[in-house]
Amino acid sequence: MNIFRLAGDLSHLLAIIILLLKIWRTRSCSGISGKSQILFSITYTARYLDLFTTFVSPYNSVMKVVFLAASYGTLYLMYVKFKATNDRNHDTFRIEFLLVPVCLLALLINHEFTPLETQPGGHERGFFEVVFSHATLLFRDPLEVLWTFSIYLEAVAILPQLFLVSKTGEAETITSHYLFCLGSYRGLYLLNWVYRYYTENFYDLIAIVAGVVQTILYCDFFYLYVTRVIKGKALKLPA
Repeated sequence: MNIFRLAGDLSHLLAIIILLLKIWRTRSCSGISGKSQILFSITYTARYLDLFTTFVSPYNSVMKVVFLAASYGTLYLMYVKFKATNDRNHDTFRIEFLLVPVCLLALLINHEFTPLETQPGGHERGFFEVVFSHATLLFRDPLEVLWTFSIYLEAVAILPQLFLVSKTGEAETITSHYLFCLGSYRGLYLLNWVYRYYTENFYDLIAIVAGVVQTILYCDFFYLYVTRVIKGKALKLPA
C-alpha cells in the first residue's frame, strides 16, 4: 500500500458517500445516471468475487464489502425507494453497446492470453478458433476473466453519466463533486502504478491502459470543474 493508492481509495470512497448523501438528502436521484450505477455494480461484483477465495488483508476485504454494499445500496435508492425521480428521459445510453465489446475484449486480451496466437510451426490461428480457445478460459480460470472484464468495464462505466450531463447541459454542484472525486480516484491509481514501477519494478499493463482511457474520458469534465465549479459557478456545458 502506498500513498497514491490510499488516496485513490479514499477519493473513491468519498465519491460514493457524496452520491449517497445527495440522493438521500434531496430524496431524488435526478441528474444521476442509473445506467452508470448498474455498470459500476456489475464491475464491483465481477472484480470482488475473489472475496470468497482470496484474502489479502483486512483493509482489502473491508473495502471490497463497502464498495459492493454501497453500489447495490445506490441501485436500491434509485430503482426502488426514489424510483419516481429517475431521470429516464435523459438516461438513455444503450449500455449493451458497452457490455458486449467489453465481454469480448476480456476474453481476447487478459493475463492468460494475448490476442495473437500461433499454432506449433508458426501457423496463425483463425479468429473464431482463437475466440473459442479463449472462451474456454472462462471455465478454467473464471476469476481471471471476470477481473479483466471489470477493469475494462470500469473504464467506460461513466459514459452513461457523461452522456446524461451532455443531454441536460448541466450538473448540480454536488453531482459535480461526486464526478470529480470519482475521476480523481482513477488518476491517483495511475500515479500508484508509476510509483510501483519505480519502487517495485512492477506494472499491470491492462490496468494502466484502462486507467488512462478512463482518465481521458474525464478530461473535459475536469476542465469545466476547475474553471467553473471551484469558482462557485454552476457546471453548464458550452452552448
